[in-house]
Parts: sequence; structure tokens; C-alpha cells
Amino acid sequence: MKKIANLSGFLSRNIAVIIIIFSIIAFFWPKGFGWTTNYTSIFLGVAMFGMGLTIKMGDFQVVFSHPKEVIIGCLAQYTIMPLAAWLLAVVFHLDSDLVLGVILVGCCPGGTASNVITYIAGGDVPLSVGMTIVSTLLAPIMTPLLVYLLAGAWVEVSLVSMMISVVKVILIPVLLGILIRSFFGKQIQRISEVLPLISVVSIVMIISGIVANNAEKIISCGVLVLAVVICHNLIGMLAGLAIAKATHMEHNKATALAIEVAMQNSGLAVSLAAVNFAANPLATLPGAIFSVWHNISGSIFAGIRRRSMENK
Repeated sequence: MKKIANLSGFLSRNIAVIIIIFSIIAFFWPKGFGWTTNYTSIFLGVAMFGMGLTIKMGDFQVVFSHPKEVIIGCLAQYTIMPLAAWLLAVVFHLDSDLVLGVILVGCCPGGTASNVITYIAGGDVPLSVGMTIVSTLLAPIMTPLLVYLLAGAWVEVSLVSMMISVVKVILIPVLLGILIRSFFGKQIQRISEVLPLISVVSIVMIISGIVANNAEKIISCGVLVLAVVICHNLIGMLAGLAIAKATHMEHNKATALAIEVAMQNSGLAVSLAAVNFAANPLATLPGAIFSVWHNISGSIFAGIRRRSMENK
């Protein structure tokens, strides 16, 4: 068990590298990973179930003990990133499929990777977890609604079907994980160090499948999408820091807020694109590339913030 726990920790810390390696393999050997796209929703559901298993009922205390920071974080999450996505789509003159993909990423809740990156950065981890939990629980309403409002001008968006999809792949697995944790806390605690491995494997499989089935499209527009993704991620990070400064947050809380805003649940964006917009195949690409980039930028940002904290 200890060896598996060590492996889980190693893969979690180096998820960006793992995603890049498997993406390269999938790019040159699409037959080996193309099948995974048939199970995108299942993989994401498993990842979210793993997240739920890591949440203790006590974690919700941060929502009530730091309501101001959590509320600010969630407001920033569901305003900055969606609006930035829409603005970038207009500025870069993206075609409808890519517009949809970028907006899907922007309208998703914070990703679980943000909690790990916040820990590495020396940020306020309980606050990060609190913001992730709340934004995730709000996702069944906020994500479909924002996508409908922002992307509806480019593509037809079914609000109801998207809400059902988010409930299936996010809300139910997370709540199920929390419920099992509350009843079998001691047993789950014994394998807690292994749980991140579930999410890592699931996300890697999702991204590898997307790369395998979109190799030619990545060649034709991958650079453009990467540029948009980098801009999107940096806007979230810088805007998050600016909001934290404007609301007089401490260094560790500001770090958590910036990371939470900038790091999206891009696996959800990929899943929603695959399930609800099969006629728009390129819509999965921004989420796949974002999954790689935000882990790289997040790790760099974490190093900078930790050094700045140590030098104070």
C-alpha cells in the first residue's frame, strides 16, 4: 500500500508531465487510446467520485468560517473566466467549435488540481478546498447557464441536457463520495493517500483519448488554441491576484484565490463537449490543452508564490 501511495503522490505532483507523455504517445499511436473517448463521462465521474472520497464533512466548516473569501472566490470563478473566454473568442476570431470549447472551459468550476498546487505554493489549502467544493456544487446550474448565455450566439446549446450531464458526471459522483466518506471515514482514511491516483488516471485517459482522435486537427490549429489557452489561464491568475489585493486578503489566501480562479475543471469541459456537442468535434480540444497547460503554469506560479512568501 505504501508503494502505491508513493506512486500516487508522485503522479499527482507531476501530472502535467504525465499528461504530456501520454498525449505524445496517443498522438503517434491513436489506436491505443482512441477507444477511451467512448467512456469520457465514466472516467470523469470516477475522478469526481475520487474527489468526493477526499472531502470530509469538516471541510465544509471553511465555507462558514471564511464565507467572505469563499464567496469572492466563487464569484470570481464564474465571472472572470467565462467573460475572459468570450472576449478571447472574439479577439482571436475563433470558429464556432473552438469558441464553444474555450467557453466551456471558462464556465466550469475549479479543478481538484488547484488544491494540490495551492499546497505546493504554501497557500491556504482549506480555503482552496472550500472554493472548489462550492463552485463544484454550483456547477449543475452555473456551467450550463453561462454556456447557454455566452456560446448560444455561435452554436445551439441545450440548457436542460447540459444540466443533466453535469449532475450525472459531477454532482452525483461527488455527493456519493462524500456520503461514503461520512459512513466509512476510518476505512477511507487508510487509503486516502491512494485516492489521488484515481483522478490522475481518469484525467490522463480522457486527455489521451481526445488527442488520439484529434491528431490531425491538433496539427492544424493546436498552436492557435494553445495561445488562447495560455492567455485565458494567465488572465484568470492575474485577475484573481488583483481581486485578492483589492479585498485585502493575506498572502496565503490571495495565492489560493488566484490558483482557484485560473485552474479549471477542464476534464468536465471535455466531457460536456463530447457528450452534448458531438457535432462540434473541435470543441474538446481547448479543454484537453488547458488540462496540460494549467498544471504547468500552476506549478511555476506555485514556485514563485512560495519564494515570495519565504523572502518576506
